Amino acid sequence: MNNELILAAERGDLKKLEELIKAGANLNAQDHKGRTAMLAATHSNKPKIVKILIDAGADMNLQDYIHDNPFLYAGAQGRLEILKLLIEARADTTITNRYGGNALIPAAEKGHVENVRALLSTTNVNINHINNLGWTALLEVAILGNGGSKHQQIAQLLIEYGADVNIADRDGVTSLQHARRNGFKEIERMLLSAGAAF
Repeated sequence: MNNELILAAERGDLKKLEELIKAGANLNAQDHKGRTAMLAATHSNKPKIVKILIDAGADMNLQDYIHDNPFLYAGAQGRLEILKLLIEARADTTITNRYGGNALIPAAEKGHVENVRALLSTTNVNINHINNLGWTALLEVAILGNGGSKHQQIAQLLIEYGADVNIADRDGVTSLQHARRNGFKEIERMLLSAGAAF
């Protein structure tokens, strides 16, 4: 029954899901990958299913065997509707992924502007959190971004919400230095305006 619940969630089979919940299926059961029904629904981008599982009392903070959970995955993969549901339900923003990063870091790196905006404006996510690579969200934008309009918007949001523009990576290289090295002129200009120092 528990695996059936995960499959129903993944497929978006509302009728089957509700039947299984009524029959007492374990809402927090995990499959061979450690995925819960809510994480499977997040993978498949099924916000209605995620909402039903939240309302039924499923644990939204459980992580799979690669340390993903619905909040981290929705943040990283641009699943804005699901991310907003999880924020509203008070998902734990301090849980980290397999790289030691919070939800904000991959959202910023991958150019998910609205996810970054939602995380910064409606949660207590740590804007200066440093992952296992020694990078913050702002550093990831300057290192792994493409310097285009989405990454420019994200850099601006991070600056507006108080990101420390002078945090350096493990080699002592700052976001400003990375932006200059990568030819990200607009991000470089923003960082300089925000008081970034060489």
